[in-house]
Amino acid sequence: MITITKTKDLEEFCDHARNFSYITIDTEFLREKTYFSKLCLVQLALPGNAKGNVVLVDPLTEDELSFEPLLKLFIDKAIIKVFHAGRQDLEIFHNIGNIIPEPLFDTQIAAMVCGYGEQVSYEILAKKILKINIDKTSRFSDWSKRPLTEAQENYAIADVTHLRGVYEYLAQKLKSNDRASWIKQEMDILTSHKTYDVNPRDAWKKVKVRNKSPKFLSIVRELAALRDNYARKKNIPRNRVFKDDSLLEIASSNPKSLKELLGLRLLNREALAEPICSEILEAIDMGINCEFETMPKIRLNENKVQKNDALIDLLRVLLKNVSDKNGVSQRLIASSSELEDISRGVEGLPSMGGWRYEIFGRIACELCDGKISLGVDGNNIKILTISN
Repeated sequence: MITITKTKDLEEFCDHARNFSYITIDTEFLREKTYFSKLCLVQLALPGNAKGNVVLVDPLTEDELSFEPLLKLFIDKAIIKVFHAGRQDLEIFHNIGNIIPEPLFDTQIAAMVCGYGEQVSYEILAKKILKINIDKTSRFSDWSKRPLTEAQENYAIADVTHLRGVYEYLAQKLKSNDRASWIKQEMDILTSHKTYDVNPRDAWKKVKVRNKSPKFLSIVRELAALRDNYARKKNIPRNRVFKDDSLLEIASSNPKSLKELLGLRLLNREALAEPICSEILEAIDMGINCEFETMPKIRLNENKVQKNDALIDLLRVLLKNVSDKNGVSQRLIASSSELEDISRGVEGLPSMGGWRYEIFGRIACELCDGKISLGVDGNNIKILTISN
């Protein structure tokens, strides 16, 4: 096992990597006390057992280490970049170099169309596919401390060495099942810059609100944007600025002065500091005085009174049956909210196109239209055609 601490050594490894068809990648990072992830380690593995094919890249070394050679490798279209549940890893590299590794293969997504269930872990795949037990005891250790322990190094290396076998098995299974295109939509999401370019003006959408009035939502939008921008600038977690319940209390109380703001019980120390108090008051004022046309609005379900719970339950049964029959994760075929949309006849849904339509969407439409029904035959669900 080799630890790279110098740019020249990283460049030599990346040149060597171009002789192979794929590379497995993982990272170790910390994010508990920061807005942006603090990258502590990058693990890389190439096919084969040669000593130089598995390396740790240490960004916390005292030597000056540039990631430029690795970023260039990541955008080399001739090499497949393999991750497991790689969204956070990809976000890190997007923040470092504004790039997203391509072409990409995520083994967790691939496993979802190969019969291994939803969001299956790496250790479970290694056990089921390779018959290997992976020691995960170092998962939550402090990866920023140096030197790394032997246990940490072994854990880090295992995250990419066994990933090679998992990738090769799943890639071959996708090819033999002719399902490589089934994961394209999910891979497209992972490789889209929009996935990682978070607009602070959209941060309010992640706050769970009960009050749906446009003016209230306008205040929530301004406060959420303020919080996000402040957290980015200070590189601290959003909740260190103020938590969601504090944000909602501010929006509901609508304080007009610093005294009224400081009287709120849920504000934490960071939110009580200047100059953010004055910025909070300004955000409230901006939300209140926003033009109605530009206020955020939550579209209420116009057909809510027509919601058919019994039909939705039947769609859930059908979805599970299709999932089990085809060995594909239910969530990958259709989400719970999508089932309700299907029952209401909403058009343009993901399940109404491509392979999803072929295995589920078409039958779901027939069920909603009363052309088929579901029956029970022992432990099996049967699809019954209804004659006119």
